[in-house]
Formats: sequence, C-alpha cells, structure tokens
Amino acid sequence: MCLGIPGQIVEITDADNFMAKVDVAGVRRAVNIACVVTETRPAADCIGDWVLVHVGFAMSRIDEDEAQKTLAILQELGEMQDELNAMQQTAAEQT
Repeated sequence: MCLGIPGQIVEITDADNFMAKVDVAGVRRAVNIACVVTETRPAADCIGDWVLVHVGFAMSRIDEDEAQKTLAILQELGEMQDELNAMQQTAAEQT
C-alpha cells in the first residue's frame, strides 16, 4: 500500500536540486519538490504550500483543508491501532 502523508513546505534548502524542508505532523524532513515545481511556480514560491509526501518526494500539491482532514484521519487510525494492540496484549495475557 502506498500512502502519501500531508506536509507543509517550510524552507527551500537547495532550489537548484529542488530540495526543501517539509513539516510533516511536527517533524521536519528533507523532501524533493521537483514534482510540484513549475515554470509559473518556482521553488522559492512553494514555501507554505501543502503537499503529499511519499518516500521523500512531494508528489502533488493539496489545499490546507484537505491536508488537515487527512492528518486527523491518520491520527485516528494510529489511535485505533494503539487500541487494537492493547486489546491483543490483554487477550494474550488472559490465555
């Protein structure tokens, strides 16, 4: 399964090589933004843009509302996984 995680471009670290820092749920990481840079939207103009990040690449631009909704769903899924893990552990302890 491929999963794109929303993140916001916060800094251009190397415009010539299309590298930027992207904030993904509070974690900043280096990401290649070549897929979202265009002639009318150069790297320097991408600061503040929300993007879907997959394996170190910003694959597409998304709007902030969509990004926030996706992050909320991913957080809920993580919390659900924590609950399932706790239930499995409890079941294993009871046997």
